[in-house]
Amino acid sequence: MEVILRQAVEKLGHPGDIVKVSAGFARNYLLPRGFAYEATAGNRKRIEQERQRLEQAEEQRRGSASELATKLEQVSLTFSARVGDEGKLFGSVTSSDIAHQLESQGFHVEKRQIELHEPIRALGVYRVQIRLHADVHPEIKVWVIKQ
Repeated sequence: MEVILRQAVEKLGHPGDIVKVSAGFARNYLLPRGFAYEATAGNRKRIEQERQRLEQAEEQRRGSASELATKLEQVSLTFSARVGDEGKLFGSVTSSDIAHQLESQGFHVEKRQIELHEPIRALGVYRVQIRLHADVHPEIKVWVIKQ
């Protein structure tokens, strides 16, 4: 039986792909869960319309993310922290701290969008990437200075 995938199915294909599967797999798994349509002429038109609508929405999200990225490239955040011997901080600067400071400057960025692999624990200047979209990753400067 031929079906048109609506979503990515592991080891089978991506949205819009026409794949041949067993009738039982299609009837019992793919069709009831909404992962696929039966490959008829009407459904081929429907999936093409869905693809166009999704592409337009994706393009709009990419455009708004790139606008925000140009503004974020100009941002520089400064954190003042207590410092012990050897320039190590008492505590750390985390992605949550960065998100709160960006929020106070008028940028809505969630802490999970900030690509900080481990907290900042020393003085210095750091470049931190923010993942706004799959294709848009602006960098901001984070300054950690002595209090």
